Amino acid sequence: MVKRTRLDDSSCPVARSVDAIGDWWSLLIVRDAFDGSRRFGEFQRSLGVAKNILSNRLRALVDAGILAVEPASDGSAYQAYALTPKGEDLFPVIVALRQWGERHFFDPGEPHSELLDRRDDRPLRDLAVLAADGRPVRPADTAVHKVPDSEKN
Repeated sequence: MVKRTRLDDSSCPVARSVDAIGDWWSLLIVRDAFDGSRRFGEFQRSLGVAKNILSNRLRALVDAGILAVEPASDGSAYQAYALTPKGEDLFPVIVALRQWGERHFFDPGEPHSELLDRRDDRPLRDLAVLAADGRPVRPADTAVHKVPDSEKN
């Protein structure tokens, strides 16, 4: 069996993020958590994933601080999974993936789910990457600079 390469000590923020949530099951679990799933059975029914895989992914998301385990709200012995503030910060990532998927993987008029603003029941505006001054930024407008290690300075 091939051993998975760990990226949690990489100097790249994208690599560290992918290390925590980069497999499709983890992202779909986070998506379902935003949609209101909280219990193991709800995630399992929605995703159709094997129980051992779901258990491993939920544990990894808890270990990464993305989900928290809490007692079920109905007072039963079951546990529930809730997004932490760190997990809620993934909302723009899920919205970006959804909007990208709508643009590139659906034919015009093909049925799909929509994410609506509860206040006015309308779809969200497309996400945009903006500079500090508010202007739209494209990939060619950016450059990656390494942040110096503060302990070495």
